[in-house]
Amino acid sequence: MRVGLLGYGIAGRVFHAPLIASTEGVDLVAVVTANPERQARVRAEHPDAAVVTADELFGMDLDLVVVATPNRTHAEYARRAVDQGVAVVVDKPFAPASTEAAELLAAARAKGVPLTVFQNRRWDSDFLTLRQVLGKLGEVRRFESRFERWIPEIWDNWREFGDPREAGGLLYDLGAHLVDQALQLFGPVTTVYAELDRRRPGAQVDDDVFVALTHANGVRSHLWANAHAAHHGPRFRVLGSEGAFEIDGLDEQEDALAAGRRPTDPGWGHEERTGRLGVLGQVTEIAVEPGSYQTFYAELRDGRVPVDPAGAVDALRVIEAAFTSARENRVVEL
Repeated sequence: MRVGLLGYGIAGRVFHAPLIASTEGVDLVAVVTANPERQARVRAEHPDAAVVTADELFGMDLDLVVVATPNRTHAEYARRAVDQGVAVVVDKPFAPASTEAAELLAAARAKGVPLTVFQNRRWDSDFLTLRQVLGKLGEVRRFESRFERWIPEIWDNWREFGDPREAGGLLYDLGAHLVDQALQLFGPVTTVYAELDRRRPGAQVDDDVFVALTHANGVRSHLWANAHAAHHGPRFRVLGSEGAFEIDGLDEQEDALAAGRRPTDPGWGHEERTGRLGVLGQVTEIAVEPGSYQTFYAELRDGRVPVDPAGAVDALRVIEAAFTSARENRVVEL
């Protein structure tokens, strides 16, 4: 499988390029980046990949195009791939608007072009563990999920820019994972309530996010994302009729990839973290499942679509409802 990668920022360099290069039968043959420093990094880290322009990439014989550019360009580049009949991976969020995403999905279906969205955190160690223990909780009543970080200073990146076309801020960034995981676990949503704030001095986008979802099956999901949390709450806290599950910390695969480790390394994805399963004092420590980001590209290589893009459209509709809820201070029905 010959792969062309658009973008070599955090998404392209830390996630996509190393995961592609580590997957047997998948070759990274071209990378698009206009930044001279990033071009040098591509040549050093992936010497067999050509550094090209976007137009040159779309003129190559490729089996797959990966869009890891800023959010505002996701739909544009993905549509070029679809129009050429080339399978495409789009980094999350799928597009800045659900209407764009739905149009792109319709175009891909009409042409029979495989299209998927990089929701890598479906293969987080803690999420895989939660899926394993969910059936032991009885009737799940409340799901709490957090991505909290301590980044008190605003950094010079498009994710911090206030132009709505950038689709910046935490709700589009980490919120895309939080919402996706909630939908994966508990299905469609009927109502959305959200509180979005800009807490850091000079912030142009949301950096303090709370979203409450009511699922059609009655489960309530409470989701948090924060860029200035000096102390972090549990990653997951799930309350059921027969017990609860709780786990702290974050999956370690992102840090490992950034440090140069690869899924082919011994012990990849294994962690010392444990979760807690049970009722009050009667708690069992649960070892986490190994994280498995490499599964995404292995699935593609084997002819399967690892993430149904229709689910990404649904997640965008929930995110848009959250923006409406916060702006109008009301519960939004879907």
